[in-house]
Amino acid sequence: MQIYLPIAEVSVNAFLLLGLGGLVGILSGMFGVGGGFLMTPLLFFIGIPPAVAVATEANQIVASSFSGVLAHLRRKTVDLKMGTVLLIGGLIGAALGVWVFNYLKSLGQVDLLVKLCYVVFLGIIGSLMFVESLNAIRKTKSGKAPARKKHNWIHGLPFKMRFRTSGLYISVIPPVIVGVLVGILAAIMGVGGGFIMVPAMIYLLGMPTKVVVGTSLFQIIFVTGFTTLLHATTNYTVDMVLAVLLLVGGVVGAQFGTVIGAKLKAEQLRILLAMMVLAVCGKLALDLLIQPSELFSIGAAGGH
Repeated sequence: MQIYLPIAEVSVNAFLLLGLGGLVGILSGMFGVGGGFLMTPLLFFIGIPPAVAVATEANQIVASSFSGVLAHLRRKTVDLKMGTVLLIGGLIGAALGVWVFNYLKSLGQVDLLVKLCYVVFLGIIGSLMFVESLNAIRKTKSGKAPARKKHNWIHGLPFKMRFRTSGLYISVIPPVIVGVLVGILAAIMGVGGGFIMVPAMIYLLGMPTKVVVGTSLFQIIFVTGFTTLLHATTNYTVDMVLAVLLLVGGVVGAQFGTVIGAKLKAEQLRILLAMMVLAVCGKLALDLLIQPSELFSIGAAGGH
C-alpha cells in the first residue's frame, strides 16, 4: 500500500513504515535509546531526504520513548532528579543544534554533514561499547564481578547533588554537559542521543544499568519534543504523515522491547546495542564511499 508523503515528496509503502516504527520501538524499550540512530539511516535508505528524516524522526522518538518510560515508571527504575538535570543541558543543546542545522542548510551542506556525523559517532561509540561489553562478559564468566569505578575525577568537581534513586552524590556539571551534547546531536542527527547518553551515564556518571534505561528515555522525550517543535517552526521539514505511521509502530514496539529487555543481562544488552550501532555505521560508510548510480540530480531553482 503506497502512501504519498507531502513534505518528503516521495511515495513509500505504509506497512514498511509501520514495521520500521515497531522495530525501533522495540529497541527503545530494550536499550533506553530513542532508536533514531537506527531509524534515521533506515529512512535515508528508503529514499527519504536527510533534512526531512532528521526532523520527522525526532517526532517519532517522543512517542516510542514515552511508551517505554511508562513501563519503567511502573517498575520505579527512573531517576527523575538526574533526568531533570540532563534535561536542562539537553534543551540548551537542542537550541544550539537547530541553529547549526539551519546555518548548514543555508550553505547546502546539511545532507553530507548528517551522514558524516553518523559514521563518526556510531563508529566510535559502537567500538567502545563492544570492547567494554566483551570484557564485562569475560569477567562474569571467570567469576569476577565487573567492578564499577566508584571514584574518579568527576567526584572532585563542585556543585554536588545527591541522586537517591541512582545512589550517587556527584557534581551536576558532567550531567549538564552530557545533556548539552545529546541535545546538539538530537537536532543535527535526528536522534534521541541514547547511544551516547546510555554509555555516558554508565561509565562517566557511574549510574546502575537498571536505572539508566528509564532515566535516558525520560530525558529523551522532552529534548526530542523541543527539537521537533524548533524544526517544524524554523525549517518546515516535519512530515506529519510519515511521523504518524512511525509513531504508531513505535508505541506498540516499545512495550514489547521493555519486556524483552527485562529478561536479558546488562552485558548482553550492551553488546547487542554495540553490534547494531556498528552495523548501521558500516552501511552508511559504504554508501558514502560507493559511487552513486546517478551522479547528478535535478533540484528546484536556487537549490544547491
